[in-house]
Amino acid sequence: MTTIEALVPVLDLGGTFVFAISGGLAAVNRRLDIFGILVLSFVAGNFGGITRDVLIGAIPPAALSDGNYLLVSVIAGLLTFFFYAGVGKLKTPVLYFDAIGLAFFAVVGAHKAITYGLNPVMAALLGMLTGIGGGMLRDILLTEIPQVLRSDLYALAALAGATTVVVGDVTGVPYGISAAVGGILCFLLRFGAIRFGWHLPAARLSAQGRAKGDGGP
Repeated sequence: MTTIEALVPVLDLGGTFVFAISGGLAAVNRRLDIFGILVLSFVAGNFGGITRDVLIGAIPPAALSDGNYLLVSVIAGLLTFFFYAGVGKLKTPVLYFDAIGLAFFAVVGAHKAITYGLNPVMAALLGMLTGIGGGMLRDILLTEIPQVLRSDLYALAALAGATTVVVGDVTGVPYGISAAVGGILCFLLRFGAIRFGWHLPAARLSAQGRAKGDGGP
């Protein structure tokens, strides 16, 4: 257990780096300048954790009080800016690393919410928010519909991982075990979505609605 707790900051920064890369890639694809790339990198890598910490009263948030989070985000943004062609070729591997980061953030976020005394339902939701918050704000800043609101298994995967940790806490399962099971479950759901196209059902528009483009009467 002590070993797991000692690895938390390292893994947290690793997840931050992966999500920051995804933010940088999105910024480059929208032709933002270097400042915009760095901003999107920081937002994608840290906003979920910042929001969680503010909501549970962990002030100041770790991403703002520990300079390593900013440093990791800036490095990810600069790597994307200077080596975009190489990073862009790693789109699928980055998605898998993103899945790993999502899994870790979900289980760590739920655990931190539990330690601050939140009830199980809120802890699970905040664990999910930790994983998806950065990507949501990234997409909003780029005037896109957030990926988590589409039919891809993203928010659901994070919620499944966080819920596993919460259930483990309620039933007395050691955090190391529940975190491992929850993280693996989250990753496998994302892997299935990436590799096999798993997704949630989406609303079907009528022919008239498709023609109008909004599905309205």
